[in-house]
Amino acid sequence: MGWVIQQHGEIYAREYGWNSEFEALVAGIVADMMKRHDPAWERGWIAERDGERMGSAFVVRKSETEAQLRLLILTPAARGLGLGGWLTDECVAFARSKGYRTLLLWTNRNLDAAPAIYAKRGFQLVRSEAHHNYGVDLVGEHWELAL
Repeated sequence: MGWVIQQHGEIYAREYGWNSEFEALVAGIVADMMKRHDPAWERGWIAERDGERMGSAFVVRKSETEAQLRLLILTPAARGLGLGGWLTDECVAFARSKGYRTLLLWTNRNLDAAPAIYAKRGFQLVRSEAHHNYGVDLVGEHWELAL
């Protein structure tokens, strides 16, 4: 899980100019997930190829009917391999298998590939809002998938 935090901090700083506030947010999300993990209702994936970690994604329980896709990330070496779609598909399949009715996620508009991955799988953008976080101006997006 330390790798997940590190990758988010490094990649978002390098590629988007985000400051350490974002890494702190991710560290908090990870700590919360680890403290409250319910293996019957939650699952995570850290994808590897030839022993090298390439990406991650997690499903966490929000309520009896809602789950949330969290912390989808790919290393630069993993991009273009279809791994982001595969990780998202695994999250959707798991959420469906558990009987959740909705899979939620939050992202930011400037993350080029992620919204396309979500839209291709039927997620709908339900609202967006401008915000200033991590040292930059952003537009946060809330997406939902009816399962």
